[in-house]
Amino acid sequence: MSDLLDRLRGRGWRMTAQRRVVAEVLDGDHVHLTADEVHALAVAKLPEISRATVYNTLGELVTLGEVLEVSTDRRAKRYDPNAHRPHQHLICARCGAIRDVHPAGNPLADLPDTERFGFVVSAVEVTYRGVCPNCAAA
Repeated sequence: MSDLLDRLRGRGWRMTAQRRVVAEVLDGDHVHLTADEVHALAVAKLPEISRATVYNTLGELVTLGEVLEVSTDRRAKRYDPNAHRPHQHLICARCGAIRDVHPAGNPLADLPDTERFGFVVSAVEVTYRGVCPNCAAA
């Protein structure tokens, strides 16, 4: 499980019932839900939660750096609670399933000085694409 709830409590983030439900829905490993998926799961736990509250809470969590916003081409943005664990993503080109992966090596160090064009590089995002086992079997 991710430690999203613990991190938010540790920051003193005001934990309303709505915020708690959104954080609970996002908590876990390999969680990459769209805002609409977060809303649907949150409504199952707290029927009165509004779509606007879910969107606003997701925006706050991204701004706080507690949740990553993952864009995968033309698909809806997804929200990843594993913001404090360095990782890359493996995405199915057919269904859009996303998994966190931890490749060996350091992609930042792998970029030669001649390819940096004077940039001071501070971060690297690598996305692996392929077909998941479910789609490959279909």
